[in-house]
Amino acid sequence: MLPQRRRLQFQGSRGHTLAARLDEPADSPRAYALFAHCFTCTKDLKAANWISRELVDRRIALLRFDFTGLGESAGDFADTNFTSNLDDLVAAADFLRAEYRAPQILIGHSLGGTAVIAAAERIPEAVAIATIAAPSETGHLHEFLTRQTPELGADESAEVDVMGRPVRIKGQLLDDLGAHDIRRDVAELHLPILVLHSPEDEVVSIEHARRIFEAAPYPKSFVSLDGTDHLLVAREADARYAAEVIAAWASRYLPNS
Repeated sequence: MLPQRRRLQFQGSRGHTLAARLDEPADSPRAYALFAHCFTCTKDLKAANWISRELVDRRIALLRFDFTGLGESAGDFADTNFTSNLDDLVAAADFLRAEYRAPQILIGHSLGGTAVIAAAERIPEAVAIATIAAPSETGHLHEFLTRQTPELGADESAEVDVMGRPVRIKGQLLDDLGAHDIRRDVAELHLPILVLHSPEDEVVSIEHARRIFEAAPYPKSFVSLDGTDHLLVAREADARYAAEVIAAWASRYLPNS
């Protein structure tokens, strides 16, 4: 029997159909993990594919999906915000719970890492969280976008540049980003957290990793992803190494593993 990759759909927080991939090992999975991609990325980012393959090799099934309005998912991205992303994450966990098995490991890349921290309390089966290159606060993105659109009204829209790609947003996204206290969420976590970050990250500085680590209660761990880029797309070995570390670390918290 070979590993399985399934194309799936489920209903997101705004009622739109969200596209997902579920990668499962050939043998019965030790656990299911839920992956949140970076801001304006998709489930099909090369790093997400590589991470998924490594986890499957270690008998961890992984569900990754496109947030509303991105990739193959329906909806208008400009109408979404960080709060709706959190709701999409919870909807994905609900889908896994109903159709397969609830996610025990939450993994987030960049803003997806910030999101899994904020959504963790709403996914009761989760036993471990891993973040990769995650901002320690939504204010980081708020400042980045506000520099490009300093006078954007809540109902107005504008095109911004995100790592060389044009993206249309509305002012309501900026308002929502300013309403979250992620370091408070970190401090109130009741789950082990693994923080992975590159000292060379030029998009989200490693200072953010320090803030997350210092705010988190024990048990907590930090791994330096030396020489890697923010998106983990330069070398497949970097993404696979991150997944290998996550799998080995999370195994301490999985029952009968």
